[in-house]
Amino acid sequence: MLYLKQLLNFIITPIHKLFIGNVSGSLGETSALAILIGGTYILVRRIADWRIPLSLLLTVTGISSIFYFINPNNGSVFFHLFSGGLLLGAFFMATDPVTTPVTKIGRYIFGIGCGILIMVIRYFSGLPEGVMYAILFMNMCTPLINRYTSPLPLGVKRR
Repeated sequence: MLYLKQLLNFIITPIHKLFIGNVSGSLGETSALAILIGGTYILVRRIADWRIPLSLLLTVTGISSIFYFINPNNGSVFFHLFSGGLLLGAFFMATDPVTTPVTKIGRYIFGIGCGILIMVIRYFSGLPEGVMYAILFMNMCTPLINRYTSPLPLGVKRR
């Protein structure tokens, strides 16, 4: 999709404008700096668990760097991290305590699954943004993740 925008002579927003928030967009997702400050606050106060944002952001970083290495027209790693609602979703939507897995390993799986789905939607669909869809899909998978990652009492075998 980014390649199509460049073919049609659209201007790609510079990274520093995405970071500061000097771009148009939906309320709350334009300034990566403000989201990082707020996200750090809720992580330090232990309102949200750090495992989901960390695994989500590392997955997006890994996939976007692979695609950038293959074709630089796909957008840099920082472009994918700072554009759209990725940071907002990683810190404030994906860490919802009611709909996320209860185990630590389950939270890593949840974040990795969200990151993979976000990048699949960004690269291979017609949708401009996939953060909300990825989080909703992984929320549906939370009972399954809890089932297979929760520890069993001593002496009980898994079915």
